[in-house]
Formats: sequence, C-alpha cells, structure tokens
Amino acid sequence: MYVSNSSDLYIDKEGTRYYFCSQNCFDKFNEPEKEEKSLKLKLIIAWSFSVPILLINYLPAFSLKNYISFILVLPVQFYSGLNFYKGAYQAIKNRSGNMDLLITLGTLTAFIFSAVITFDSSIFPVNYTYFDASAFIITLILTGNYIENLTKKRANSAANKLLELLPDTVHIYTGQNIVDEPIDKIREHDNILIRPGEVIPVDGVIVDGKSEIDESMITGEQIPVVKTMNDKVISGTKNINGDLKVDVSGTGVNSTVNKIYSMIQMASMGRAKIQKIADIFSSYFVPAVLIIALSSSVFWYFYLMSLGDPMFTIVAILVFVSVVVIACPCAIGLAAPITLLISSNESSENGILIKNSSSMDRLSKINRVIFDKTGTLTDNNPEITGFTTNYDKIYIYSLLYSMEIKSNHPIAKAIINYTSQFKHEIYDIKDFKEIPGYGVTGYYGGQYIEIGKDDNSLVLKINSKIYATMKISYNLRENAKNDIGLLIKNGIKTAIVTGDSLENTKKVADYLNISDYHYGIKPDEKASIVRNYQENGDYVMFVGDGINDTIAMETADVGVAMASGSDIAKESGDIILLNNHLNNIYNMKVIGSYTIGKVKQNIGWAIGYNSALIPVAAGILVPILGLGIYYMLPIFAALAMGMSSSTVVLNSLRIKKHIKRTIITQ
Repeated sequence: MYVSNSSDLYIDKEGTRYYFCSQNCFDKFNEPEKEEKSLKLKLIIAWSFSVPILLINYLPAFSLKNYISFILVLPVQFYSGLNFYKGAYQAIKNRSGNMDLLITLGTLTAFIFSAVITFDSSIFPVNYTYFDASAFIITLILTGNYIENLTKKRANSAANKLLELLPDTVHIYTGQNIVDEPIDKIREHDNILIRPGEVIPVDGVIVDGKSEIDESMITGEQIPVVKTMNDKVISGTKNINGDLKVDVSGTGVNSTVNKIYSMIQMASMGRAKIQKIADIFSSYFVPAVLIIALSSSVFWYFYLMSLGDPMFTIVAILVFVSVVVIACPCAIGLAAPITLLISSNESSENGILIKNSSSMDRLSKINRVIFDKTGTLTDNNPEITGFTTNYDKIYIYSLLYSMEIKSNHPIAKAIINYTSQFKHEIYDIKDFKEIPGYGVTGYYGGQYIEIGKDDNSLVLKINSKIYATMKISYNLRENAKNDIGLLIKNGIKTAIVTGDSLENTKKVADYLNISDYHYGIKPDEKASIVRNYQENGDYVMFVGDGINDTIAMETADVGVAMASGSDIAKESGDIILLNNHLNNIYNMKVIGSYTIGKVKQNIGWAIGYNSALIPVAAGILVPILGLGIYYMLPIFAALAMGMSSSTVVLNSLRIKKHIKRTIITQ
C-alpha cells in the first residue's frame, strides 16, 4: 500500500529513506531473520493456547470456565497479537485503514467485553464470552501470514549475492612490490594488478596492459570486449587473458557493483511495488463497520432511553461489541495466502516457479512485457551456425578442437561444442597464445596455426592461408516467434531492451515482429526505461537472465528470470521459468489473473458469512426476540468462522483444475 512521506515510521539506509505503513513491515525490512523467528514462535504459542480455549468453550459449563479461558487467551492476545496493535496504531496515525486495525478492533473488543463479564457478571446480563473468537482470529491470521512468508525471499538477497562476486583481496603496487590487501583498504588512485581469470574488484582506468574483458554483467553479452591503455574497467567484470595495471577511480559505495547493489535494494523495496488486497479491502471495510457499530449503538441507546427501558446502556454496549466482533472475518487472513500457495504449487509443476507470491496481484495487471535479448530471447552462449572448408574435415576439426581446448573464451567454447559432434583427434599444440581482440595462435607439425576474426566471421589459417570459415551467432529460443506472437495477439505490448548492438537487436526484433526496441543499454538505463513505461501507464514485466537485468527486474511490476540465467538474476526475480519456455510468459498472465480473481472471491466469502450477521448484531431482531438474541450470537459467529474458512480452502483448490485446462504447453 502507498505510504505517505509524512509517516514517522521510516529507516535511513545507505543514503535512502524508506517509509512503512506498519511496525510489522518495518521489522520485516530492518531485521528479516529475527522477525521470521518471532513470527514462528508467536504462531506456535497462538495454536498451543487457542485449541484448549476452543475445547473448553464447548465443554459443559463449570465454575472456572471463563477464568481458565481468560488466562489461556492472554499469551495469544498480548504476545502473538502484538504486531497487530503496532500496525493499528500506525494506521490511526496515518489516518488509513488496514488489516491490523480491523483485527485489533475485533479482538480487543471481544477480549475486553469477555473479561468484564468474567470478573463482574453484574455489569451485563449475559453469560457468554468471546475468548475463543478473539484467540482464533489472531491465530488464523498469523497462520496466513506464515504461509505467505514461506513463499517469500529476503528483499536484499540478490543484492548480497552481487557483492559476493568481488574478491576479498586485491593485488596492490607498493613501490617495486605487489602485495595482497583486503579490498576495503583500497583507495582512489591506488594502482592494482589484475591477473587473467580474475574478477575486477574496483572501477578504474588501465595504465598498462591489454586484455579482453567479460562485461556480461553490465551488457548481458557474452562476447568479451578488448581493453587497453586509458580504457575504463568496471568492478564485477572479468579479466580474460592478459595482465592489467589499473589506476583505481571508484571503490566501496562509489564502485559500479555497489551502486548496482544499492539500486537493487531501492527497487526491491519500492513502495509502488507492494500492494496488499486485504489492506485495500480493510481501508473501506473498517470505517463501514465502525459507522454501523456506532450508529446502531447510539440508536438503541437513545431509543430505549426514550422508552424508559433501564437496559438502554447495556443494550447499546452489546450492540457495539457484537457488530465489531461479528464483522471481523478471521478467514480473510487465509484468503490470499492459501490461494497464492495453491496457485504457486500448481504453477511450479508447469515450469513456473513463483518465488514471490505477492507478485500475483501485479502479474494480473501486466500489459507490457520487456525482454532482454541475449540469453532470454536467444540461447545464453554463442554457437557455430555456419561452417565451410574444402579440406580434410577430420584434420580441420582436430586442429580447431586442439587449439580452442586451451582457452576459456566463450567463442572457444562454441567451437569446442561444435567440433565435439564430429570425429576428431587431439593434437599437441606448441607455443599456444591468446591474443586479446583477435583469437588464438600456436604451432602444430611445424606449421603456424591461427584462429581469429576476419570481418564478421571466424577463420582458421595455416601459415596465413584460410582453411576454414565459421559463422557464429546466438540462436533464438525454440518457438520464440510463436510465443511472442501469442502475447501480441492477446493485446500485450512487447519491447526489447539489450546491451547488444543495433544490428543484432534489429535483426531479432524484426524477426519477432517487435517494433519497440532499445540497444546498447546499461543496467541502470534498463531500469529507467522500465520506469518510463510505468509512468506512461503500463504495468511492466521484465524478463531477463543476467546480472545486468537485476535492477530492471526489481523496478518492474513483475521480474521474471530464466532458469539458465545467473544466480543473482534468479534471486532477484519474482518468478523463474524453470524450463526456459517463453510460452509460460503468457501462461503467467493467465494464472495471475485467475488467481487474483479467486483471492477476491475468497475475501468476499470470508466477509460474506460474517457480514450477513451484522444486522442481527446491530439489534434488528431485538424487538422480536429480545436480548436473548445475544446469547445466540457466539454460536452464529463460530459457525460463520468455520464456514468462511472452509469455503476459502475449497474455492482455492479449484485453481488447480483451471490452470491445467487453460495454459498453453510446448
């Protein structure tokens, strides 16, 4: 829910201020592990005491019945339910209604009324209590919260994994020596050595050396970029094949990795990303219940007083208590979590892992899908898509395999994968060298062997003569055109946002009939593009696979990660495509819309049973049945509680059949 900047419940973290609607949300953000343990303990205590209260309530009357129930309900009411009171207090301060306020009003009213009857029965001419209702409202809603937490991740887990990419130590030049120092001791304008195969720990400028740099974290493209003197290097990228001396320009919070870390955290906790259906309902329902309770109470107070009825005060209080308690539907705490849990479980069986169940609400509204290109619309790694030679193929395959097996370059892996399909031998290559920006060289049988770039192709040369030509590219995923067409056909707008070149991007976009595309885009720029679409009224899903996609995935209304993508992207995404099938993008939209429809139905059922009794609680039958009607209300309330909870569960189970019937399979 939206939280005003005037809220006094906030935290300043790494230069950013976050505002919260309730103490519960604040605690989850500030100390998630501690809050999770606390919730589990509160739930155990709630169930441990609520069940005996319920059993005692239905035992034959005995003298200490109410006193025992009072003692048993105390831990549930004032320990397990503590966060609801904190949330209600914040809601009142913010002049808004939420589930915490509704729960607090219902349970405290029931508890206080029951306690008064227990210790001074002369005040009210009734002999029933609501201890069981008070305890079970708290217990069932805590259960719903716990179920919801089972499907959530820590908001900053992806950001933490990003920092784990950086090495703990750095090779720093001190005079004529090179010593290893902890990364946090490095300062601006220190000179450091970065060896082949190492991750670059800081931002800086190359002052000596030449190498290819894997910048896939930033661009998403697997083909390394040649870097030499005066070129900038970025923290988190990887040095492939040459020693580099780098002058440090950005460390700590000023480095690119740490800036991305901060942007991921900010995006993942963005206020616009969180929307609780139950809170939206409560913002309308709470005022309505209070108006009905107060107006009914005031009516009976003055009406009976005008008739000279001595019970006018008692009836007015009974009416207020009954309306508030009856109107508080405990099943609403289960309505969303159980529905989302069943939907998530069924989705996972169809290759869709929903990590963040709260994304379902946003998923149902998606009208634009933005795709990263490389690794999302295409396969992750380059492949050999064309091969030409006029010479002995076994000999050529053997040379290619024997040369490239010595390299870790992505193109080398593509050549190895291709030649491995055919019969080949392994030759003993002498004087092997990897030349940044070109390829590899070596000697076999006294002949000089080269594999390198030649215009837009790769060539194998023996003594400077071309013996084989190879075409390398990223293949589109199977059925990508049909899957994108399905989205467009159903009115969902599409776009491509990638770090790749205009030529490659346009080629893919034209083939897939995607007219809206952005190329040469950096991670923070991807997030800006997402925000621009959102500001123009779109609900955006971002589908990606790389570290460079994480900010955009967190900024989008729904972030989707390919299972073949990086661990950080999968941590960041709300949803993971387990089988990498793009048809599941459409399926997610269908599942999300139907699931949220079921949540709304469940909330309707949850409040329907209880709300039907509000006129009775308000005293509409008092003129006919007298005050005796209030002896029956606890039974009606218990029946409504059981019926609403059962209906919610049974209605949610219908999701499984619908998903199987409506999704598109490969």
